[in-house]
This record gives sequence, structure tokens and C-alpha cells, in this order.
Amino acid sequence: MNGDNRGQISLEYMLIFTISLIVLIVFTMPLVNQGIKTTLDVSDSIKAKSDLSKIALAIKTVYGEGQGSRQTVTINSEQSNKVDVESSYLSCNLKLKDNSYKLIKVSSKSNLKSSSIYLKKGENNVVVEWPVGSEKMLVYI
Repeated sequence: MNGDNRGQISLEYMLIFTISLIVLIVFTMPLVNQGIKTTLDVSDSIKAKSDLSKIALAIKTVYGEGQGSRQTVTINSEQSNKVDVESSYLSCNLKLKDNSYKLIKVSSKSNLKSSSIYLKKGENNVVVEWPVGSEKMLVYI
């Protein structure tokens, strides 16, 4: 009779442990999923800002070299995006995992006219050019 009690205690312990583990999983999985989405959003934001910084550096270089200069930058984009080009900054609205948008903005002093370029998913060659005899620089794909 004494051996049966130990078996029953062991069975009860395993049932309580299993139920506790299931409850723990039910409450922690949504939190882990949200944490992963947030981490991926931060990574995408940093990548987008890096891409805008590459274009801004090309603009600064062409602006410094003057008329007749040209520079091409290769951007490998993970999602399609519209980049707004202004004379003092570049910006884009990055779509996050929760379908909201985050404005990414990088300053870039130049004599560019306001325009937009569309980066498609994959490899994009962005050309920054200041044609000879022109007062304004151009940015295009």
C-alpha cells in the first residue's frame, strides 16, 4: 500500500507540471511573437535608414564636386518603398509588421528639386547627377 501512494504522488506531480507548462506556454508565446516582430521592425528601420544614408552621401559627394559629376549607389531593398527627395532631407514611410508606418528621415543639404524615387524589392541602382549647365541636381533609378 505504501508503494501505491508514491506512484499516485508521482502521477499528480506530472499532471500539475504538465498543466503548469501548458499555461506558461499559452501566456508566453504571444509575448515572444510580439518581441520577434518588434525586433524585426527595428532591424528593418535601421536598414532603411542605412539605405537613405548611402543615397545622402552620394548627394553630398555630387554636390561637393559640382556640375558634371555623377555617382551611382546600389541599394538592396527588402521591400518596395517610395523615397521622397527634398533639398534638405530624404524620407520614406516604412511599413512595419503591424501594418503601421514609421517615417524614416535623413538630412542631406543639396540643390535638389523636390521629387520621389521608387525603390523596388531587390537591387536598385540610384543615380545622383548634376548635369553640366543645370542649376539643379537629379536623382533617379
